[in-house]
Amino acid sequence: MLRSGIAIAAAVLFAISPSAAAQPIYPAPDPDPFYAAPADLDRAAPGEVLAVRPMAGLLTFPGATVTMIKFRSSNSAGRPIAATTTVLTPPNHAAGGPLLSYQHIINGLGTQCAVSRVLYTNDPNLMVREAPALNAVLLRGWSVALPDHLGPTSAYGAAKLGGMITLDGIRAARRVAELGLANSPVAMLGYSGGGMATAWAAALAPAYAPELPLVGAAAGGVPMNLVTMIDGLGYTRHAAFGLAFAAAIGLEREYPAQLPISDHLNSFGMAVRDRIANSCTNDILLAGAGRSVMDVATSVSLANDESALGVLEENSLELYDGIPTTPIFQWRAVHDGLVPVASVDSTIRRYCAAGVRLQYEMLPSPDHLSTAVLGVPSALGWLDDRFHGVPAPSNC
Repeated sequence: MLRSGIAIAAAVLFAISPSAAAQPIYPAPDPDPFYAAPADLDRAAPGEVLAVRPMAGLLTFPGATVTMIKFRSSNSAGRPIAATTTVLTPPNHAAGGPLLSYQHIINGLGTQCAVSRVLYTNDPNLMVREAPALNAVLLRGWSVALPDHLGPTSAYGAAKLGGMITLDGIRAARRVAELGLANSPVAMLGYSGGGMATAWAAALAPAYAPELPLVGAAAGGVPMNLVTMIDGLGYTRHAAFGLAFAAAIGLEREYPAQLPISDHLNSFGMAVRDRIANSCTNDILLAGAGRSVMDVATSVSLANDESALGVLEENSLELYDGIPTTPIFQWRAVHDGLVPVASVDSTIRRYCAAGVRLQYEMLPSPDHLSTAVLGVPSALGWLDDRFHGVPAPSNC
């Protein structure tokens, strides 16, 4: 039954049918050479520091020192990539003080959507709206790492990739001596797409980065299963269709052989793809508003394409058998118009059955984004307790 649903869902979104081959569209490379991968990247280990650059101070984070780190990570195929994270160091920082890795919501396909760029943008649509919450933790003496968790090709939708980049970014930050984080306890926080990277990092950590001293991970509004999300979208026109389409483009960038969606787009679909290939949230939403799969695909087939299905499954945390060993704080809206909550509940039940110390909160908020604002205070309070060594509660 599950496999049948997956087949239908994948075919609906990706319109698997024979057509001429087309190449994925990648973002324009960032013009700053700091982001470029070095020639000897394959010699570096995951999390190894490749370059460090002091950055100008930010009015949005008064008194904080800003440091950008380039490090080696891995893509979804296990090949080396150069990734980046930006560390905010509070003025009252003490060596060994807490490190929070905050995975920002990045609904984008362009390199300018990455948080390291957004920090310095003058575009009001891209500014970091979480600055007040992050300033609150900086005042507590926490350092904050902000990874560009979509990677160098802005692979929006590639959730497993985001988890690996998050963990390697933490490794790298702890290795930069001047940041004083070598002996720091570490926690992670994120919502929605940032929650995907956070939740995946927590699940991957026992096997991928078991040496990291993780004290907890707080994630909200997490899409736990891409299959059920796509199945829910179906043929229906949707105000947020642009984000689903962008995720398909991002996944094709990460899995070009397994998920060649560009082969199956009609002329309008190709035009929209090209239009949003370097865009961020608002432009993506505008381009896809009120559209559906039927508007962008050459045809609709219910054929079971194992390669395409494998990509969706590989990025669905509900279907990943790894179990976090760090305590988890999870929150969501009681009714979420974007995220299928049954997948979240299923994942939580599995974690609880495995003995994870897990606090699960459901908020009666009106929509997906409001839930982020309403849940962050509790998430930060929970993280503060973890940093202070308070035993993690559980309401499993």
